[in-house]
Amino acid sequence: MSAAPRRSIKVASYNIRKAIGTDRQRRPERILSVLNEIGADIVCLQEADRRLGARLSALPFETIARETPYKAVPYEIRPGGMGWHGNAILVRRDAEILSHRALVLPVLEPRGAVMADIVLDGQTVRVVGMHLDLSGLWRRKQARAVIDHVADCDGHIPAVLMGDLNEWGSAGCLKDFMGAFQFAPTGPSYHASRPIARLDRIMTTPDLAVMDAGTHHSPLAKRASDHLPIWATVGLR
Repeated sequence: MSAAPRRSIKVASYNIRKAIGTDRQRRPERILSVLNEIGADIVCLQEADRRLGARLSALPFETIARETPYKAVPYEIRPGGMGWHGNAILVRRDAEILSHRALVLPVLEPRGAVMADIVLDGQTVRVVGMHLDLSGLWRRKQARAVIDHVADCDGHIPAVLMGDLNEWGSAGCLKDFMGAFQFAPTGPSYHASRPIARLDRIMTTPDLAVMDAGTHHSPLAKRASDHLPIWATVGLR
């Protein structure tokens, strides 16, 4: 029998579609209100930066500081941007960010991933956020690259991987991740108005127990983006 988990951490993943909702209105404040509804300790965002122009953050930093308990992991790759190819990580303001870096992936279209080692309440967790390709062949190449990046890190830290995998089926890149990670039972998240596809996923290393998981179905979440956010509560075994 495995040991009981201790010190739970709530994580969430959310493709915010550059803060454009199902009504085609760009309303960053809705995204931030949804994040407050979820109450996660760590959030991985996809499509967090605008696609054109200076590619500024879709969520104003001052509004994040004023209206949420979060701070952004400072990748500082582009002035005014939050992440790397739209991937970003928010953590509670009392969290300690030990390290962080962008992960370069093999690409057909602009894609990437981000990583950070975070300390919360004395517990260290490695977090990877990603948004994989629309092409199945490139998704699998990117999945293997992410797995290799995590394996190549010095020292083992319990890890949570989250993001929009763009995998509609039950095989593909999911099979690659299954060799090293377990999937949280989060449920369908796309399309927000009628979720039927599990494009968004949360995965953990075996030394983390998934204590609870789900998809956030609030009325506001159904309008704020075309994806619903997913979440999981995890704890060290």
